[in-house]
Amino acid sequence: MTKQRPDTTIIGIHGKSPRIHDSAFIAPGCRIIGDVEIGPDVSIWYNCVLRGDVSRIVIGARSNVQDGTVIHCDGAQPGAPDGFPTLIGEDVLIGHMAMIHGTVIEDKGFVGFSAQTMNGCVIEREGMLAAGALLAPGKRIPARQLWSGRPATFMRDLDDRVIAGLQMGVAHYVENAKHHAALYDGAA
Repeated sequence: MTKQRPDTTIIGIHGKSPRIHDSAFIAPGCRIIGDVEIGPDVSIWYNCVLRGDVSRIVIGARSNVQDGTVIHCDGAQPGAPDGFPTLIGEDVLIGHMAMIHGTVIEDKGFVGFSAQTMNGCVIEREGMLAAGALLAPGKRIPARQLWSGRPATFMRDLDDRVIAGLQMGVAHYVENAKHHAALYDGAA
């Protein structure tokens, strides 16, 4: 488990505690609470909140959650006995100040700056929600589509060049996280 720094909150609630892979980078100012699983080479950037107090949050390998993002989930309710966990696949990019709530983001998905997702949403593999967009409850972005607007609607299909660029972004964040982590090695 990643060593907790005094400027980061990593705590359990309701008998569930965060599980963070040793290779993950958790930046100062983050709050990670409850049933949260963070995979290998994930980076959670400065001042993010991941609150798994009523359901679970899972973040797959090499994904990144950029500065100021809030991730939450929702518990059981009428019509949704399993609630709405937030499940983020591998190699996902989540832009600065996004709000992800009760959403599934499949491998290589993308959420732009200040975008919002709501309960029951799904962003399929290599799907993209544009900066500032709002994905209304229960909406699904099909694989390799870009959706934009408030509420978000289909804009266009994504080509191989765009997908390759996103994966370059994933590799950049994995590498950059190592440089940031080195700044705090040995910090109490």
